[in-house]
Amino acid sequence: MNEKSTKVSKRTRTADAATTARVMSQIELAKLGGGQLAYIKMLSPEEASRMFPTVQGLPTGINLYALHAADGTPIALTDTLQAAIGHAVGDDLEIARVH
Repeated sequence: MNEKSTKVSKRTRTADAATTARVMSQIELAKLGGGQLAYIKMLSPEEASRMFPTVQGLPTGINLYALHAADGTPIALTDTLQAAIGHAVGDDLEIARVH
């Protein structure tokens, strides 16, 4: 292999590594933020019923907001984004943006 193709090969591997997303384990997610990091997810009533099976009488026709720990554990379910944020603030949780 000549020097030029070696350089291209190294550059390609570096670019591939930079664009490959790393998948975190549940243990790594649980440790993320030292238990002080959370995110909020908007849910349909059907999704909320599956995620919170013990909650009865969920409203229909509106979006709900679930507050989750960094590892995905549901913490709270509310009917407004402001209430979910308030719950996080009240529990001293930092809210992470997720897409």
